[in-house]
Amino acid sequence: MGNRLGRSVSARKPLYIEIRINASLDRVWELSQDPQAHPRWDLRFSRIVPIGEDEQCQVRFCYEFLLPLHTIRGTGTSLGHRQRADGQATSVLKFDTADPLSPIGPGAGYWRYIPTEDGLRFITGYNYEPGMGLVGKAFDSSIIRPALGWATALSFDRLRLWAESDLEPQISRNRWFLDAGARTGGVLVAVGLFRRALSKRSTAMAALSGAAVAIACFAEPHWSVPRAGRCLRNAPDERSGRAPSTLAGLREPDHAGIANKQPKEKK
Repeated sequence: MGNRLGRSVSARKPLYIEIRINASLDRVWELSQDPQAHPRWDLRFSRIVPIGEDEQCQVRFCYEFLLPLHTIRGTGTSLGHRQRADGQATSVLKFDTADPLSPIGPGAGYWRYIPTEDGLRFITGYNYEPGMGLVGKAFDSSIIRPALGWATALSFDRLRLWAESDLEPQISRNRWFLDAGARTGGVLVAVGLFRRALSKRSTAMAALSGAAVAIACFAEPHWSVPRAGRCLRNAPDERSGRAPSTLAGLREPDHAGIANKQPKEKK
């Protein structure tokens, strides 16, 4: 399929997300490469199950994404590389699914771990073919792709909080919901105040309504609340946005070989 991060996979721009993490490469590598830890912070996966490893250390795996009424299942191949002369580490991935309800079809991506003086730059770039037929293609650019970019960026900040402060991803998730709920409540209160201001022609109440909206929308969240806005969304240089050369030699996901080894529900 050629360069699976390029336009041979999709006419749309590949997704790029980068965050700086004040933690060691070993720590971030462990939390991102462990199949048990990875789904805990990454909103794009609910479960990852390694299936086997070939002679080139390429790992085959199955993955799940839980929806309220459906579970999307797919397969993938990954390869991590730690021993680089420049001190960096990389990981490459190819993934696919036969699920007609998945908004994401076959695709590929990479992670880069670039050490810095105070930690490292953690980077991902990935691209995919839209799923769900014509519906997926129609809504990919306007809804699906932006939502995936946001979810990836929010996930990266959850990983950062976990790596830097040992803040469990479940706790940071709950704090995000509390923050979002408080901001929504503030906007609703502001709307109520504004309606009363109109009925009573009160400029003071209108000003109070405006202040409530400003606080709800622009107040800085607590440090423990993850934010997608803490991530870069465009590559600052050509190398960061280029997939590692190991991606080209990565095997395609093997549907036939591991279809009967899909993750089973826990009893």
